[in-house]
This record gives sequence, structure tokens and C-alpha cells, in this order.
Amino acid sequence: MTGIDVVYACVGLGALCAAVLPTALAKRPLSLPMVFLAAGFLVFLLPLDALPALDPVRHRGVVEHLTEVCVVVALMGAGLAINRPPGWRAWSTTWRLLGWAMPLTILVTAAVAGWVVGWPPAVALLVAAALAPTDPVLAAEVRVGEPTDDEDDEDEVRFALTSEAGLNDGLAFPFVLAAIALTTASATGWSTDGLWHWVWSDILVRSVVGLVVGLGVGRLLGWMFFQASWRALRLSEHREGFVALAATFTAYGLTELLHGYGFLAVFVAACTIRNAERAHRYHRVMHAFTDQVERLLTAVILFLVGGFIADGGLAVLTWRGAVLGLVLFLLIRPVVGWAVQMRGAAVGKERIAIAVFGIRGIGSFFYLAYALGEADFAAPARELWAVVTFTVLLSAVLHGIAATPVTARLDRSAPDGGEPSSDGQARLG
Repeated sequence: MTGIDVVYACVGLGALCAAVLPTALAKRPLSLPMVFLAAGFLVFLLPLDALPALDPVRHRGVVEHLTEVCVVVALMGAGLAINRPPGWRAWSTTWRLLGWAMPLTILVTAAVAGWVVGWPPAVALLVAAALAPTDPVLAAEVRVGEPTDDEDDEDEVRFALTSEAGLNDGLAFPFVLAAIALTTASATGWSTDGLWHWVWSDILVRSVVGLVVGLGVGRLLGWMFFQASWRALRLSEHREGFVALAATFTAYGLTELLHGYGFLAVFVAACTIRNAERAHRYHRVMHAFTDQVERLLTAVILFLVGGFIADGGLAVLTWRGAVLGLVLFLLIRPVVGWAVQMRGAAVGKERIAIAVFGIRGIGSFFYLAYALGEADFAAPARELWAVVTFTVLLSAVLHGIAATPVTARLDRSAPDGGEPSSDGQARLG
């Protein structure tokens, strides 16, 4: 038996499991990410020769681009699924989580990392920024389901977690770039010019480019899909789901070429396409296709993460690094996430659920891989990978166990008892 034979078998079985498991696990305290992490861990423990492993240090570029693709596909799916039209009041919980919860989480986590682990400021900020954004990939159990024609067919918990994950992956980038600039400035010296460049370029200009390109691409494609006079362009009549990938990579590629935030552009483009013709069934076709691609990519990545752990990826994890992950998971995100929702739309159990389910995942791997390719940080790369992997593992397991019973309880406490959506997930009315 050769390594490539094992790969073929794992790919086939993984694709089959990615199709079967979402329904099989729908009402159980077990998630798809947990299954693929465990599968990768067990397979890589087997005495198989030439089994290809993915080392994030030696294969940093592969990890960066593989996770990048997975995140952008997930962002398109999340944007297409949201039924609630964008608005200041309608999305008030999202704005609170983005404007207050994420920056506060980064600052507090960086402070804890410097104090507990002893990392220099640049390293502490990098890890905090990589772990701050919630993940659109691993949050399947607590995000909205497939698109419907009812704008009110979303409870506050699933809507808030989906919209937050859709937007904060792009808005975490300025803090990652700040960490890169900080470690570079340690050799050349820091200046106020560098600070103003970060505020003007990395926060304002890049965000505006992402927003403008996302809106432009979304409106153009929305017009083409639903309103174009030439039937060949009116793709909603042809039911081609893979067009969602065309929209994804068009928005992402154009934005990155213009030095904007591509993650932000993809989510904005998806929401704009969704608003072009809200009741059209073509949204379900595109969403279903992106969901299938996302599940396959997630299965591959988590299988390899499980293999990385089996090969000793967490061997360099110190107790201080583990404490950082636990503090972020059990204290920082829940407290900050709960506090910023005071007098917000979510109340009671909803507010607690939104605060607790700050899921970390594939996006954290991308940010760390990206930053380590841009600058040399004053900490061993394997130690950073161990801390981030441990935190993602902790989130995938504990959130995966808790998601089903918690959301089921919230659904039962809803006024109408919770109406199941067409994808099997219960919805609050």
C-alpha cells in the first residue's frame, strides 16, 4: 500500500462523509469538523509509508492558499444565505460585534499573550489578530440555513453569528498588518508616519476598496443574473450553481489586485447579489453549490490538521500557550461579546449564546500563514502554530458539542417553538 493509494481512499471516503454526515449528525452533540479532525488524527497514527503530511512551517504557502480558498467560498455562501436586508438597525448586533467586540478582543488577548506567554508586542498582536475573527467555516451548526424569501426567517443568534463571521474576516486584516509592521519596525525604528500610514492605508483605504469593489461586482452580477436582456447572460434561468464560484473569485481577485480586502469584498458582493432579486430560487442553487464545495474543502483541511496533531504538532505547546487559548475561549470572548450587546437587539439567552459561540477556525490558520510569510517574528513558528491549532481544536470540539443542544433549547424557547428550515436546521420565528 502506497501513500497515494491511501490519499485516494481518504478523498473518496471524505467526500462521501461530507455528503452524509450533516444530516446524520443534525440532532446529535457532534459536528462535522470533529469527525474529520478525529479521522485525520487516527489515519496519521497508522503505520503507513509515504503518507503525505502537511507541515504548516515547511508548507506555509500551501496552507495559506488552501485556507484562503476555503474562507472565500464560505464567505460567499454566508452572504447568499442571509435573508435580512442590510441596515443600521436591522444589523445592530453585527455592528456592535464588529466595532467593539473584535477590537477589544484583540487588545485584551494581545495583553494576555504578552503577560502570560511573554511574547514581544508584535508576536502577541499577531496571535491575537489571527484568533480574534470568528469563523464562517466551522460555524455551520450556528449559522443561518439556505436562502428563503422571508426576510424575518432568521433568529438573532444565527443571524448575528453569520453576519459577524462574514465581515470580521476582512476587518481583522488591519491588525495582522499592524503586527507585521510592528515586527519590521523593531529593526528600523517606529515613527508616527508609520502609524498614520496604517490608519489611512491599512484601515481606511483598503476597507473602502473592498467595500466598493464588492458592491460593484455584486450589482453588476446581480443585474446580469436576473435582469440582463440577453438570455445567455441571465444565468438565473440556466440554474448553473458553479457561477457562485465565478462571483467569489471575481470579487476577491479584483479587490486584491487593487490592494483592498478581498474577504470583505466577497461577503459584500454576496449580500448585494442576494438583494438584487431576493425571492428568486437561483440563490438556493448558488448557495447549495458553495455549501458543497465548502464542505469538501473543510473536510480536506481538518483531516490534514488532525494529521498535523498526530504527527506531534502540539508537542511544542507550552502550558502558557494553552492558558492563552483557554482564556480567550472561556473568558475574553464571552465577556466582551456579552458586554457589547447591552441594550442591543439580542436579549437573555440569545445574548449569552452570541457571546459564547465565537468560533475560531480556518481563518485563523490563514492569517498566521500569511503573516509568517511576510515577516520574521521573534518567536518560533512552530510554537505559534501550536497555540493557534490548540485554540481552533478547542473551539471545534467544545462548540461542536454544545451547538446542537444550545440551539435546540433556544428554538424551543422561541414564541412559535422554532420552525425547521428546509435544510433541517431549526429557525426561530
